[in-house]
Amino acid sequence: MPDSKNEFTHLSVNDQPRMVDISEKSVTERKAVAVARVHLGAELAALLKDTGSTKKGPVLQTAIIGGIQGAKRTSELIPMCHPLPLSGVNVDIELKGEYAFIQATAKTTGRTGVEMEALTGASISALTLYDMCKSVTKSMEIESVYLVEKTGGKSGNYRKKD
Repeated sequence: MPDSKNEFTHLSVNDQPRMVDISEKSVTERKAVAVARVHLGAELAALLKDTGSTKKGPVLQTAIIGGIQGAKRTSELIPMCHPLPLSGVNVDIELKGEYAFIQATAKTTGRTGVEMEALTGASISALTLYDMCKSVTKSMEIESVYLVEKTGGKSGNYRKKD
């Protein structure tokens, strides 16, 4: 709840940073799904469809592990994010045309949502894919990262409209 002096939940009445107190919030099942879209280019897309690897090793598997690791470490990367006991993280990568579509799903039972964990998982997976493939081309583009849906919590459910 914002203080009466200001409307920022992450600032105290003295305008000092703080982590929001969630101790009064209800424990509910929470889930969030985020996606990232990476433009690979024709050459890299063909290579990944053919072999799935670069000289660094298996690209998609490594990017999936990177995404899971990123979701698990979100509170270390994003200021004021609460550390969450994640009950599950799943990252899927699908190659379509010249694109890689990454979907990260994070789940927990807790007092705050897992949107940031899903978004971080998708982002780190995309960055890992870039790192694994930069020896082939540096012209890849991480074009978008966004929340698709979230369930649970006081604010209710959300689903992005297409």
